[in-house]
Amino acid sequence: MGRFFFFAFFSLVSLTVIFPTVIPQSKPVMALPLYTNSRWIVDEGGQRVKLACVNWVSHLEPMVTEGLSKQPMDAISKNIASMGFNCVRLTWPLFLVTNDSLASVTVRQSFQSLGLSESISGIQVNNPSIIDLPLIKAYQAVVSSLGANNVMVILDNHISKPGWCCSSSDGNGFFGDKYFNPDLWIKGLTQMATIFNGVSNVVGMSLRNELRGPRQNVSDWYRYMQKGAEAVHSANSDVLVILSGLSYDKDLSFLHNQQVNLTFTGKLVFEMHWYGFSDGQAWLSGNPNQVCGRVVDNMMRLSGFLLDQGWPLLVSEFGMDLRGTNVNDNRYINCFLATVAELDLDWALWTLVGSYYLREGVIGLNEVYGVLDWNWCDNRNSSFLQRISAVQSPFRGPGISETNLHKVIFHPLTGLCVLRKSLFEPLRLGPCTDSEGWSYSAQKTLTLKGTYFCLQANELENPAKLGIICTDSTSKWETISDSKMHLSTMVNNGSTACLDVDSENTIVVSTCKCLSRDKMCDPGSQWFKLVDSTRSSSSTKSFLQMDSILALPGKDFIWKLLRSALE
Repeated sequence: MGRFFFFAFFSLVSLTVIFPTVIPQSKPVMALPLYTNSRWIVDEGGQRVKLACVNWVSHLEPMVTEGLSKQPMDAISKNIASMGFNCVRLTWPLFLVTNDSLASVTVRQSFQSLGLSESISGIQVNNPSIIDLPLIKAYQAVVSSLGANNVMVILDNHISKPGWCCSSSDGNGFFGDKYFNPDLWIKGLTQMATIFNGVSNVVGMSLRNELRGPRQNVSDWYRYMQKGAEAVHSANSDVLVILSGLSYDKDLSFLHNQQVNLTFTGKLVFEMHWYGFSDGQAWLSGNPNQVCGRVVDNMMRLSGFLLDQGWPLLVSEFGMDLRGTNVNDNRYINCFLATVAELDLDWALWTLVGSYYLREGVIGLNEVYGVLDWNWCDNRNSSFLQRISAVQSPFRGPGISETNLHKVIFHPLTGLCVLRKSLFEPLRLGPCTDSEGWSYSAQKTLTLKGTYFCLQANELENPAKLGIICTDSTSKWETISDSKMHLSTMVNNGSTACLDVDSENTIVVSTCKCLSRDKMCDPGSQWFKLVDSTRSSSSTKSFLQMDSILALPGKDFIWKLLRSALE
């Protein structure tokens, strides 16, 4: 009798593999302008809009958006959208709109003054319509091109005097520095806000990049940032007003005790920066688990706390050497992506730029952090784009209530999530959009939501499996190590093991590695982050979901027999 029900049950299950039910996915339509709702950025209808931006540079000496000598701006805009970015943080120097001598300078004249004849030739070929436009009109043309391709724009006042940013002694760092007159700055912000008033895809203005240097102090931060915020909102009430912190945009801790005092609401966002080099060579010289734990705790203390206070926080710069040879960056990015997924942060990647017209005296400098190659034709590192694709869409937030709250098991090294193809195949990594929901109980079991099946270990170096006997030690998974990303359990021989991934992206159980001290070890394959989500899977829906099970007559009897058979 038991064998009959066992056979009948799995025969029914197998039908779902042959005749799956596909749940279509639809992309939400944004209603601009944008607003804030507690820690979230939302559209006019109250639906969460996750900013997944890329930085496009326009603040260097030519004051022309980079890459326009290499490719038509429409082709670049289309490429941005095709890579999954929905927004651009478009930088600009203050002098672009405040220096009277630059008001009538054209693109051609700007390049001529710098001896960049090759760039002139490239613009004439790829973007001839802007070659004799004033610089601000060329900037507006880029914004318009992005809008035509449904890409939002954040205008970022990156610096005052055009040039590479940043150092503590470049005269651009803080209010009162040589090139940073507060009154002129407010005038420039007002002009830019006015110029782009009514341009619907301009959704935000970042008031100043990376405040820094010996002059920086909290009292002047409040004094001038509040004035700047009010000036922007008065000139253009549609845009989000984005405020940066101190110490190269790493420190907003002073807001713990005193929040800004503004006359408007529903538009304020804070920003912070986070790179591997923000912590020197700590990732290279220390144990990655310990460094990750320490760095994340520090980030939460300096800026992440704002989320709990009900403010949106945009990571407006992060990035890595996309050649893949920088160990410090390679270790940092795993920790960064796990944190961005867990907190579901808005972000802007540095950078789109494949090469510069002129940077720090070098013509045509190759940008190894750029997602595009030197010629602006191809992706520099396509696997990196796959890794960040999981965090380009929101996991949760207002209007993202397609299903009940659950966990997805995110693997930051690959940017993929743990998936189940069927009951009979090993668990594998795959697109997070296809991930079914998991629940993580107080008893530390990981169960496929809506089923009786839990994640189990068997033997070392063997695939993890799904089972329905979820009370023994091989079904208990604890987050261990300082990074809180090792999922640890006991295997049948009583030894401790961790969830891992093999070379074919199969989920396996291996000896835990790199838990502490060892600085030469890389734990990336064993790092998993349990991420809260309310978005539904785009994959087929299984017969094993609870609503289907509950529709079966005699379900409890079937499960008892199944359990007996498996035991």
